Amino acid sequence: MKHFYTVLLSFILLVAGTHLLLVSCARMGTPDGGLYDETPPVLVRTSPANGKVKTSPKKIVLEFDEIVKLDNAQAVVVSPPQLEAPEIEAYGRKVTVTLLDTIKPNMTYTIDFGNSIADNNEGNPFGDFAFTFSTGEKIDTFQVSGYVLDASNLEPIKDILVGLYRVDSLEAVGGVGSNDAAAPSDGSPAASSDAVNGIDSVFYNKPFERISHTDSRGHFVIKGLDPDASYRVFALKDQDQDYRFSQASEMIAFTDRTVKSYCKPDLRQDTIWHDSIHYEDIKYIPYTHFYPDDIALLAFNEDKPVRHKLKEERLALNYFTLYFTARDDSLPRIKGMNFDEKDAFVIDANETKDTITYWIRDSLVYNLDTLSMALQFYDTDSTGALVLYNDTINLTSKVSYARTQKLKAEKQAAWEKEYLKEHKAEAKAKKKEGGELEIPPMPEEFMEPTVSSTTNLDPENNKVVHITLPEPLDSVHASMFHLGVKVDSLTVPVPFTFEQDAQQLRTYHIKADWKCDSAYVLSADTGAFVSIYGNRIEAFKRTIKIRNIESFGLLNVNVSGADASAIVELLSAQDKPVRQQKVEQGRAKFTYLSPAVYYLRMFYDRNGNGKWDTGDYSTGTQPEEVYYLNKSINVKANWDYDENWSPTSLSIFEQKPAKITKQKPDKEKVKRGRNAEKLAEMERRKKKK
Repeated sequence: MKHFYTVLLSFILLVAGTHLLLVSCARMGTPDGGLYDETPPVLVRTSPANGKVKTSPKKIVLEFDEIVKLDNAQAVVVSPPQLEAPEIEAYGRKVTVTLLDTIKPNMTYTIDFGNSIADNNEGNPFGDFAFTFSTGEKIDTFQVSGYVLDASNLEPIKDILVGLYRVDSLEAVGGVGSNDAAAPSDGSPAASSDAVNGIDSVFYNKPFERISHTDSRGHFVIKGLDPDASYRVFALKDQDQDYRFSQASEMIAFTDRTVKSYCKPDLRQDTIWHDSIHYEDIKYIPYTHFYPDDIALLAFNEDKPVRHKLKEERLALNYFTLYFTARDDSLPRIKGMNFDEKDAFVIDANETKDTITYWIRDSLVYNLDTLSMALQFYDTDSTGALVLYNDTINLTSKVSYARTQKLKAEKQAAWEKEYLKEHKAEAKAKKKEGGELEIPPMPEEFMEPTVSSTTNLDPENNKVVHITLPEPLDSVHASMFHLGVKVDSLTVPVPFTFEQDAQQLRTYHIKADWKCDSAYVLSADTGAFVSIYGNRIEAFKRTIKIRNIESFGLLNVNVSGADASAIVELLSAQDKPVRQQKVEQGRAKFTYLSPAVYYLRMFYDRNGNGKWDTGDYSTGTQPEEVYYLNKSINVKANWDYDENWSPTSLSIFEQKPAKITKQKPDKEKVKRGRNAEKLAEMERRKKKK
């Protein structure tokens, strides 16, 4: 019996224990869910020790007090750069880095994790952390920092590689202004140019010695520098991951500035948050501030794009188009193989001559379903040089001659059928008389010109009316165009000029001395334009309305320190140019502005071509300087405003207004004190009970 009670008691205890376990498990999932884990992971140990010298580890292990994760292993930067990418993993409480590249002697190695390490549950960041060791006898701990911006529009560039070389290494390969620098021979950008003399050819030939990547603000920090060394800094959009400027299409930045790192004691502001909205305190933490911290790199793509023939197409019998990947100053040479190419075409090329349309004059030629021809054009070879290239092409029309004739016959038959239907009684009477109704020719099909908008125009725009034709013209009869201004019930003729666009073959402009608060009438007679195929335009009439002067605003920009090559651009809220004016005697004047929010950008037109130009590393040419006014200007109707602007008063990386900056900064990982909110909520629930 005693044994029975012992067994019974054991059974009861087992059931009770199971019940308690289930209750305990259930409590873990209560609606409150407990307090958040707001404590970042703690680094317990590393192998080897952080900051160890005279060591050459292939594997680095970081061990934490809790399970951790890597938010972005690609953001971890190993310096000096590894041509064979390291293996970086997080599992359990450990983060490991396995170096697969050769370990260099007498070198400080930096593994910069940034904020990529966080705890696994709540994502609390471990903090900005870099692990270092040295294969030599000392650790280099100094650093420099700055920003990389797009040279054309001062946009921050995210994830661009920033690297540097010691000045003594540049001198060893003939850089820093020497005249014995040898051009690379492996097809890199300057391989076929003697212009590398006098510039740092190491950028072509040798991987960076120390590297970093920019964040979403375009900001970079390069660590592990020798305070006794001087450096040159470069930026590179490294497409082939060889850590050097090896492809002409890679975006680059360089500066003539030589930097040397130094430091001073400083204070850093640290905000203690009460909850996600309110903060408890602001503390000032002493730290070591490394300089320089204002390096500005302006990145650009050289205007040396690779040129190849992209494609050719013949959408209709009477024209075909050649497409190239980049511009050229000369047109392709064409030799007809089944036609005579002499005077065969009207050539319609865009400004950069990378898209060229050939309109075929002679119907005997364009009615050929296939045009065979030999082409000779400039093409980029394996060394990056432009060389003459020969090609043979056969162009077949998307719509054949037979199909074209069939469509014409069908259109003629439809016209005749419709005419007979409309003149049914007359045809019947003719038939009774033993005859047939004579069907007139089809009505003439006119070209349809495209006329630009002619309402609410401003008088500042001289090319106020643009007329674009669907085909090249054989003749233009300027006397058949008429322009008049409405005065009461009359239209009084006014003088105007009529001219062809300098770049667009099929576009023409009407220019006049437009007056505010006026209405003009532009008209053209039938046949004012006649195409090379004999097609005419039909008579048309357009009313042109110029707004009254009170509906415009005026902006005077007083630019201090700008020379005569400066051009100020008026930008829209989308950062697009609306107008541009040269700076004359320190002023750029914008009249007849439509009410809107505008921004200002200025560039120095050093070569006088009226547009911004990129740089060229092989000649040491920087891109033309660009500046932004760091605010918007709200132009109102009947409103004059003077804006005083000193383009160099702010650092270049502080100038572009945030509202038109497309590359927005990522949200920073910070602890926001969510437990304070949760405790307050729990207290409210407790009081309700």
